[in-house]
Parts: sequence; C-alpha cells; structure tokens
Amino acid sequence: MTTARPAVDDAPTIPMHDGYPQPPRRRPHWMWRLVVGALLVAALLVGGTAFRVWQVARVDQRQPADAVIVLGAAQYDGEPSSIFAYRLRHAEALYDDGLAPRIVTTGGNRVGDAYTEAEAGRRYLIERGVPPEDVIAVEEGADTLLSLQAVAARAEQDGWHSALVVSDPWHSLRARIMARDSGLEAWTSPTRSGPVVQTRETQLRYIVRETAALLYYRLTNASADTRSTGLG
Repeated sequence: MTTARPAVDDAPTIPMHDGYPQPPRRRPHWMWRLVVGALLVAALLVGGTAFRVWQVARVDQRQPADAVIVLGAAQYDGEPSSIFAYRLRHAEALYDDGLAPRIVTTGGNRVGDAYTEAEAGRRYLIERGVPPEDVIAVEEGADTLLSLQAVAARAEQDGWHSALVVSDPWHSLRARIMARDSGLEAWTSPTRSGPVVQTRETQLRYIVRETAALLYYRLTNASADTRSTGLG
C-alpha cells in the first residue's frame, strides 16, 4: 500500500500584509513615458529651429531703412576675408539701390590685429567708391550680439532706428533676433554667393551650427560665436 503524497502547490506566493494580499509591483511606466516625451519635445525644438534657420535664409526682406548693417567676419591685415567681402559687396548693392543712406560696418579685432573688422570693412567700401561720410565703423564687439548691441547704442546716439542686416543666409535668423533684442527695428538681406553657399555639405554644416547657436542664445542670452570660423 502506497502512501499518498501531499499535493505540491505550484501557484506563486501572493505577498501578504496584515493578512491581506498585496498587488504585484508595477514597473514605473510613467518614467519611460516622461523620457520619451522629453526626447520628442527636444527633437521638435531642434527640428523646428533648424527649419526656421533654413526658411529665413531663403527670404530677402530688403526694404527702405535707416542703415545697412554689415556683420563683421575675419580680416587679414586690413583685407576682408572672402566671406566678409561678399557681405560688404551685398551691402554696397543695397546702398546703391537707395534702400538706406548709410552703411554700418561692425566688428572688433583679435589680439595682434592691426585693424578691426569694422575698419577693414569701411576701408574696403570706400575704396569701392562709397562716400566716406556714408560709412560708419562701429569697432566694438567680438561677436554678433556684442556688435549689434554696440550698433544699437550708436543708432540711439545718432537718432536712427531701422536697419537691414547683411550676413550669410544661415546666420540671418539669429542676427535678426539679436538685432531686435538689442532695440533695433531690423530685417535681413542675406548674401546669395560666397563660400558659405557653395556646396550642400557646407550649407548643411552651417545650418547645424546656427541651429545650435540659436538654441544656445535662447537658453543663455549669450552668443556662441567663434571667430575662427570666419562667421560673425
């Protein structure tokens, strides 16, 4: 005669507390949702900013203004770099079309430079036939924001308020925002030729750079410019 073995209960043990069963612990799904949501918001923010950089780069807002502002770029012993020269010639064309009575060149100098960017730009325009009295060099400022703040102070001093801002296409949105934040009534007229617009690869690189720089400005109210790039 065999002895019956007690049945083995294979069911999982239910945690008990004070005699009552406790529900199984749930994984924190809300945390994953939060992470995914944050990533989506960041992607939309970056993508939307990049689209605006690209969109504004394609629009020329040329219209009558009190001044044409040329944002500085690299200069070498008084000679504007290729990027800077294209900006200056574009500003000269706007001036010749009668859209503004004056051109304002901007930009300070780096350690060891004999000339400021603003002075190099002014000399270049005068050599091309623009009357000296119509070219103002604002030599303060080591980046876009500081240069535009210095121009805004000069504009208030001289009694003018509106400006066409000339820079490279991908730089235009950030420059316009900074100009308006500095107190100027500003529109942009980007260059359409030069090293910055030559290849798709170059354009993409500068769009990425300007997207990051604009987001940095929005977060910190500071400029992220680096003069080594030749961009203002």
